[in-house]
Order: sequence, then structure tokens, then C-alpha cells
Amino acid sequence: QVQVVESGGGLVQAGGSLRLSCTASGNIFSVNVMGWYRQAPGKQRELVAVITSGGGTNYADSLKGRFTISRDTAKNTVYLQMNSLNPEDTAVYYCNADIRRSYSSTTYYRYWGQGTQVTVSS
Repeated sequence: QVQVVESGGGLVQAGGSLRLSCTASGNIFSVNVMGWYRQAPGKQRELVAVITSGGGTNYADSLKGRFTISRDTAKNTVYLQMNSLNPEDTAVYYCNADIRRSYSSTTYYRYWGQGTQVTVSS
């Protein structure tokens, strides 16, 4: 079994900051790309940022400069530092991880967490 669990969401005032964490655990041989997505009420899920096992990153253009993704490879954990938050950032934030479960299988499967709510008040 593999689990992907997010934490760190909550309620914050506009202009504030939050740091989200996400850890993959269980039957894991290696983790490749990890990422954050978000889904606001009535909208489609959208990319926030992704990071490769080598540390390469990609961000949604609209979030560059305010959000920073990082990871601790040894802990299979990815972080999202969110600064200068505004009410438009209110959403459920989801983490995913591309995981290889065994040495004998070279296939990576994408696992998603359950999401963590971020609410930004004006």
C-alpha cells in the first residue's frame, strides 16, 4: 500500500503565508516527480507546481514569485511555501507523487492525497 498525505492547510488572512507538507509512505522503491495542484469551488483542478527527483521545478505562471516548491528526497516529502496569499488562492490543495513500488517493476504510478483546505480571508 502507498499513502500520500497532505498537511498544513488552514485559515489565513490576506497577505499571510502558509507552508504545506506532503509525505508519501508505504511500499515505495523510488519517487520521481512530486507536485501540488489546487481546486477552487466551481473550478477545475489546476497545476500549482511540480518538482523532479533532481530538484527541477515548474510553476504555474500566475504563481511564480509567491509560491515555492521544495522537497526532502530522503523523506519522500514535498513542501509548498505560499506567501502573499490572497482570497483567490482559496482552494483545496492536492499533492501527488509518481511512485515506483519495487525494483522488479520500472513503472511509475501516480498517487494522490486527499487534499488540504486553504482559506484566505480578506
